[in-house]
Order: sequence, then C-alpha cells, then structure tokens
Amino acid sequence: MVPLNLGEKMKVMPIIASVGIGLSVMFLSFVLSNNQMLMPIKVYYNMLSAEAKQEITCLADNIFYESAFEPKEGKLAVAFVTLNRTKHDVFGESICEVVKQKTGRTCQFSWYCQEKLLTKNDNPVYNEILKLATYVYVNHDKMEDPSGGALFYHADYVKPGWKNMQKTAVIGRHIFYIRKDFL
Repeated sequence: MVPLNLGEKMKVMPIIASVGIGLSVMFLSFVLSNNQMLMPIKVYYNMLSAEAKQEITCLADNIFYESAFEPKEGKLAVAFVTLNRTKHDVFGESICEVVKQKTGRTCQFSWYCQEKLLTKNDNPVYNEILKLATYVYVNHDKMEDPSGGALFYHADYVKPGWKNMQKTAVIGRHIFYIRKDFL
C-alpha cells in the first residue's frame, strides 16, 4: 500500500469525517426512535375522545374509592388490576365494564354497590387521581405493573378466605393476587 501525500490526505479527510458524522446520525436516530417507543406520552384528560374520557373516569373512580389514601404505588397497582381484568374473559372487556361488574348482587369492587362516603367533586385528591388515571390509561403498556399481574386484591384487614390464589404483591394496605389457574 502506497502512503498518501499531504494533498491526498486533505482530500480524503472530509470524506472520512462525513461518513463518520453520517454513521453517528444514523446510530442516534435509531437509538432515539427505539427509545421514543419506551418514553411516556404526556397527555391531558381534556385532549381525549369522549370514549377515552369515560374509560379514564371509571378508572379514576375505582382508584379513588379503592385506594385514595394509599401510596402512589398502591394507586397504580389498583389501576393495573383494573386494566389486567380487561384482558381476561372472566371480566368485562372495557374498564367501565370491569369496574361495574356484578356477580349476582355482589360487585367486583365493593364501593360500586355501596353508598360512597368520599366525595370526588372538587376534591384535590380526586383531581390528582384523575391525572394519574389519564397517564396510566395512555402509558400502561410502557409501565411496570406494581401488582405483579394481579387480578384480585383486598385490604389487609379483610380475610376473604380465597382459595387457589397466589400472592403477587403487598402494597400499602392491600394484598394483591392472581388465581393459580390463570398462571
């Protein structure tokens, strides 16, 4: 191989630099486009369709009445149980169907059949939960499920006597489960 003289080197250097910059840009575009899919989407409740708002309201109501005063992770876990149920034939297909589901006279989420003692109107706790529900609704496929895939939960002071259940998480005052035959 014949070494390049100074003049030839000066001609080749811009080409090498261009190729290097081009490869760097391609690499960064690839990395950013793949990470873009993992990045959460920022969206506001009022930006969504009427159907999405209805689903989010049902999700927010369930989080509020089931876990208003739990830590954020507990609220997220309740949200995920609700969403996890939409993926099983045993429960409703939509969030609102899941939240309002009854077996005979028994509601899947007890608050739905009871007089609601907490009021959500102009309640700052509810407003924060509505923001959280909106975020989860839009981004749940990019988030880790703190419930561990649970479909059921109960407060730690309740002893339901459930059989065929496997504990997946304990968060705040709630214990989360999945049925062993669903594994």
